[in-house]
Amino acid sequence: MTTLVIAEHRDAAVTSATLHTVNAARQLNNGVHMLVTGYNAHPVAEAAARIEGVDVVILIDAPILADGLAENIAAQVIALAPSYTHVLFAATAAGKTVAPRVAAKLDASQISDVIAIHSADTFDRPIYAGNAIATVQCDDAIKVATIRTTAFDAAPATGGSASIVTLGAAEGTRRVRFVRREVAENERPELTSARIVISGGRGMGSAENFALLDPLAQKLGAAVGASRAAVDSGFAPNDWQVGQTGKIVAPQLYIAVGISGAIQHLAGMKDSKVIVAVNKDAEAPIFGIADYGLVGDLFSALPKLTSQI
Repeated sequence: MTTLVIAEHRDAAVTSATLHTVNAARQLNNGVHMLVTGYNAHPVAEAAARIEGVDVVILIDAPILADGLAENIAAQVIALAPSYTHVLFAATAAGKTVAPRVAAKLDASQISDVIAIHSADTFDRPIYAGNAIATVQCDDAIKVATIRTTAFDAAPATGGSASIVTLGAAEGTRRVRFVRREVAENERPELTSARIVISGGRGMGSAENFALLDPLAQKLGAAVGASRAAVDSGFAPNDWQVGQTGKIVAPQLYIAVGISGAIQHLAGMKDSKVIVAVNKDAEAPIFGIADYGLVGDLFSALPKLTSQI
């Protein structure tokens, strides 16, 4: 019994989401292999080999994998899958794109957003926007799962000494072509890996007012997020959205400003270690899960809070 973890990488480095997925894989008490796909990706494979808990790194390096097309990555995973009992992806945008393709081709039932592993075939996953936890048992020969990274600690990025095996690429698709990639530039820490996150909601009032979060974020070295209501209102870009249909975060400190606390937003941040809420409505649902709450006008409270830090 061996587990295959599908690596995600950026700028020749394995992402933090992959490190969390490795730690989840280790709980299965199987050997852990990691698949690295890409073009000129040898530095990534070398970084993956240093991750503690990884036994073997499989590198598939080919031009068809240069742009990270989900169809081509899925083809590589499908070719390797019969040698494994578990295939794990991080529950990121990339993982959620490739995993269903792999599960469908293997005729397996995908287990999504795993937050706990009880045994080789039994897992916990949230349902109903996180208001209930389902314990599911899977009897598929190959279990395909996405791992909610906020539920597991990250495996150390150093200390390992895995061997690297290079394989040829399986045939990719000719029906899909890469057109372009648009990357959102942000000087702030990456939202899903930041230790501190400050999010604004509809209460911010406008995109211009959203800038009031910047001085506090600058002082704290925090990432900036937003509720879906704020994103839908055009106050913040889509990639800032935190919630059930956005990004799942679990920082050491989460500051919610002008966010009422709709169930969809709470599903994306309620695992944060410390939650601070600022809202003028004392009955706002966000105060039900907040460790610290300030009832007041955010437009006067934010500058005062910032000045005190």
